Amino acid sequence: MEEIANSTRIARFGAFEADLRSGELHKNGVKIKLQEQPFQVLAMLLRRPGDVITREELQKAVWPADTFVDFDRGLNKAINKIREALGDSADDPRFVETLPRRGYRFIAPVDVGAGVGGLSPGPVNTGPPSPSGRGAGGEDEASNAGAVRQPPARSPWPLRLAGLLAMLLVGVGTGWFVWHRSWRQTDQPARERIQSLAVLPLENLSEDKRQEYFADGMTDELITDLGKISALRVISRTSVMQYRGAKKPLPEIARELNVDAVVEGTVLRSGDRVRISAQLIRASPERQLWSESYERDLRDVLGLQGEVARAIANEVQIKLTPQERTRLAALHAPNPGAQEAYLKGLYSWNKLTLQGFLTATEFFNRAIDKDPNYARAYVGLADCYYKLGNWGVRPPREVFAKLKEAATKAVALDGSLGDAHTVMALAYTLNDWDLNGAGRELRLAIELSPNSAMAHDEYSFNLLQLGKREEALAEMSKARALDPVSEYTNAGVGFFLYFARESDKAIEQLRLAGSSPGHYGLALAYLQRGSYAEAIEEFERADGGSEEIDTKEKAAALRQAFKDGGMPGYWNKHLQLLMTESKRRYIRPLEIAFDYTMLGEKEFAFEWLQKAFEEHGNGMTMLGLDRRFDSLHSDPRFRKLLHRIGLPI
Repeated sequence: MEEIANSTRIARFGAFEADLRSGELHKNGVKIKLQEQPFQVLAMLLRRPGDVITREELQKAVWPADTFVDFDRGLNKAINKIREALGDSADDPRFVETLPRRGYRFIAPVDVGAGVGGLSPGPVNTGPPSPSGRGAGGEDEASNAGAVRQPPARSPWPLRLAGLLAMLLVGVGTGWFVWHRSWRQTDQPARERIQSLAVLPLENLSEDKRQEYFADGMTDELITDLGKISALRVISRTSVMQYRGAKKPLPEIARELNVDAVVEGTVLRSGDRVRISAQLIRASPERQLWSESYERDLRDVLGLQGEVARAIANEVQIKLTPQERTRLAALHAPNPGAQEAYLKGLYSWNKLTLQGFLTATEFFNRAIDKDPNYARAYVGLADCYYKLGNWGVRPPREVFAKLKEAATKAVALDGSLGDAHTVMALAYTLNDWDLNGAGRELRLAIELSPNSAMAHDEYSFNLLQLGKREEALAEMSKARALDPVSEYTNAGVGFFLYFARESDKAIEQLRLAGSSPGHYGLALAYLQRGSYAEAIEEFERADGGSEEIDTKEKAAALRQAFKDGGMPGYWNKHLQLLMTESKRRYIRPLEIAFDYTMLGEKEFAFEWLQKAFEEHGNGMTMLGLDRRFDSLHSDPRFRKLLHRIGLPI
């Protein structure tokens, strides 16, 4: 559209008139208050109606001396002030339209003119001028209110022409309104179809890169709170964190994650004050639906995530249940020191390394020392004990008892936390071998946090252990939909397929994982298929993810053993190395039982299975599905062992 000349003084649109020189805005003659910066932005939009005014142009013209951070916040605030003054809406704009990541556009028709002595203060007066020259309603006009006025004589043709023009304008205006309303309504169902979203990693705007843990923590909390909304599918953290700093277009990210919209934003922490800016962007067609900035004291920042989650739910027209509204309210605000330690623990845990879990354990304990009623810190601590036991680097009776203690405390402090019930289910499974109790906890966890990929994943294995294969498969599908590009979820799906005795599908899936557990699962699947060379290669890669052993020396020895004696030679050497390693670190008895089973040494295999039973070893609740021990299934001792564990025979 043709640009309006800068010499233009008056811009009229709808019921509004803007004096572009004096910076005044009127509606039906009544002055509307609008601050200087918002008016400058409005003036730029009015001078180029129909054109996209980029954020860069606005920054250069209105905020030339400020930083990007101040500009970002200031522009959002200015647009909100303009919409407030015009009675406009970001959802259904009549005047100012947002183009995500690009800028803004004035979409209403604009009539321009130089004005007569400035902006007309009110409607056109159809009576004669008052003695003072003021229009109708002036002070002198009021003093002569009793006088009888005769309308001036008028020519009929101008009157008829004016009438025709008025009718034409009314018709055009009505048609435009109906068309615009219809267009917006046809767009409305598309907005209502937003049923899935991903929260991309919030950007740390602090110059101190050591504050990265804080931005990550805010991302985690927002994902957790949005995940409480059952009508939304919210992608898990382990998938979205792979897009930190990604240069991919948002529609491409949305396609990879299979979501309708994304949330992105920034975090700026200064002392005990935190500012979070967030925007909701629909992926296709790309369009900003909502944006807001919040500034809070550090103590209130966790509760802020619930506020953001409620705002997003409202924007995508998701109706929250009363229970969900309650869950999104902050029930316990920890002291800042405890919160700081908790977020650092979360950051360390999310590295998914042995050292990360050990460091996270220290931070979560520190958070609990500072605030003994901090339920989330107990959840984190329980999860650390689960990982340390699951990785087999600590004796199971030591860590699983601590897992049970921390999980019990978390549930007691805040039974509304879905994650608390998930770790409680892990305690039931690993510490108590109570699969039915674990199932009850996992169903409750999913009810409270329907978007928890971990809860769905654990429930799938719980159902599989109980022989409910089809239900288990449905839960695993849900877990993968919530965490589609995570290495660990892909490994979990692969293990599920391996235990479900679908080796080819397991191999195809585990190739996507890339993690140490994924390589180990792939090795087992190759082993079952008889692809021994490939299995050995994957065993080596799995050991490469260990922080406890000399992998190069071990790999060389095992390769030579396989070359000299085939698979029996390989397993003999592997057993020898395990026995040597057991003198300096904990080795799970189940692993030694596995080696003896591969060698056909049943008596020794059952001896070590008994030790695993006595230790309450990790993996025992999967024993009936573990294909490594298929050759033992016909032995009555194996069925008796399954019965003692509480597994289906």
